Order: sequence, then C-alpha cells, then structure tokens
Amino acid sequence: MRILALVTARGGSKRLPGKNIRLLQGRPLITWSIDVVKDIPGVCDVLVSTDDPAIAEVAREAGALVPWLRPAELATDYATSVDVCLHALDWYQGIHGAVDGLLLLQPTSPFRSKATVLQGLALFSQYEMRTVIGLSAAVSHPMLCYRIEKDVMSPFVKSDLNGVRTQDLPPAYIVNGAFYLISPSNLQLRRSFYSDDTVPLVIEDQRESIDIDTELDWIIAQSLLLADENKS
Repeated sequence: MRILALVTARGGSKRLPGKNIRLLQGRPLITWSIDVVKDIPGVCDVLVSTDDPAIAEVAREAGALVPWLRPAELATDYATSVDVCLHALDWYQGIHGAVDGLLLLQPTSPFRSKATVLQGLALFSQYEMRTVIGLSAAVSHPMLCYRIEKDVMSPFVKSDLNGVRTQDLPPAYIVNGAFYLISPSNLQLRRSFYSDDTVPLVIEDQRESIDIDTELDWIIAQSLLLADENKS
C-alpha cells in the first residue's frame, strides 16, 4: 500500500503569526508532523504544501518533499483544505504514480504519536480503504451546551435530562484534526473527508488531540513539554 502524507502549512496565520515554524521545544512546529511519519512503512513521501518560502525551507531541511509553492488562489482565507489536498494529490500522482491513500497531517497537532498513525493506517487497510478520521472525547458534552436566543438560554440539543447524571450521558466525540486518511477516488468524488461510512480513529490520549491555534494553545503545549522535562 502506498500512502502519501501531506502536511498543509499556510504562512498567513492571523491568530498565531508564524506558528508553523515557531520553535516548540527547540523544533519548528511543522517538523513534529513531518518527523512522525518519515520512517513508517507504506508512506511513500511526506509532501508539504505551503505558500511561504520560509516554511518551505524548514520543511526541506526536515526531509520533506517541497517541490513548489502553493498557488496564490489556494493560499487565501477562502481556499478549502479539500482544494489544497486535491492540488497536491494531482501533482504527486502525475509525477510519481498512483497512491492508495492521502494522509492529511495538520501541523497544528504536534503530539500525535507514531503508534496512532500506525493504528489509523491499520484501520484504513482493515476497512478496505474507507476514510479514517481522528476523534477525541468531547470536553463539553453537546447535551450540556446551550444557545442564546433573544437573551434567553435554551438547550442546544433538545432532550430531557431530568435525573440524568453527567457520567451517564452517551459518549460524545469531536474531530480533533490530528488524522485524516482517505483514498484519492473518494476525495475526488466526494470533495470531502466526511461520509456516512467514515471509520473513527479514537485517540484516547488527550495530549495527542491538542490543536495549536492560539497563544493559549501554545502555552499549554509548552507547559506539557516542560512538565515532561521536570519528570525526567
């Protein structure tokens, strides 16, 4: 099985400028996602799609394939991740031949483990190349969330929770952004990573589900790494 790992890293982050090459424990953030898949059997290449020359240079030094800078129309706030993935996939298959799966790794999930990636690849093979997406337990259960309409709060999910303990609610999960694996044919046909038969990759370790998008997220990531250093 040939899997193309794709790391998408746009240069124009507004909430956390320069985050993709910002140093996390001495390593540029993007390299965490490159390094985790470099030596995994079946991963034929780690391709980075970026519009930023500085990100491209860091990614090349980390051993990734960066043959071009992303076209300007795919580097706007309106460009979708699917369009970016299809652009990279079409280029790669046109030059290097067909692949069985596209593994999207967002650089903002630095703590995903090699074991988790291998588990996701195994699910992809086990379920005959159905799409696999990483999930983690929802921190706030949707049945305990509220909306505000005309200055009045009402349950976001209509249900009768009288007498129901929080621990007795059905498990709820969110897409954590750490792992997306799809066949090229499904991505081209559906133009989406989501479908009715998507296979869940449940990631139990809360650390692996951290998605760095704000300064607070960055501080949390740094604090976890510092705690690890203090333990050793």
